[in-house]
Amino acid sequence: MEIKVFGPGCVNCHKVEDMVRIAVHELGINAEIKKITDIMEIMKNTSATPAIMINGKIKYKGKPLPSQDKVKELRKEEL
Repeated sequence: MEIKVFGPGCVNCHKVEDMVRIAVHELGINAEIKKITDIMEIMKNTSATPAIMINGKIKYKGKPLPSQDKVKELRKEEL
């Protein structure tokens, strides 16, 4: 599983990245997590940040920030 977290480096982007890493660990998923901070790469994939892409599909973007449980649900949907 490939998970990309899009964000320019703001506090909310870091929070979402942390939630993704915690969810992957708690669910015991084998996943490659990539943090995408390049603005051109972000704009190619999403119109709002922070955003989470799982296996090439945007699963979450913008605000409000998802809960930890919602982040886990996003992972489970792709299993």
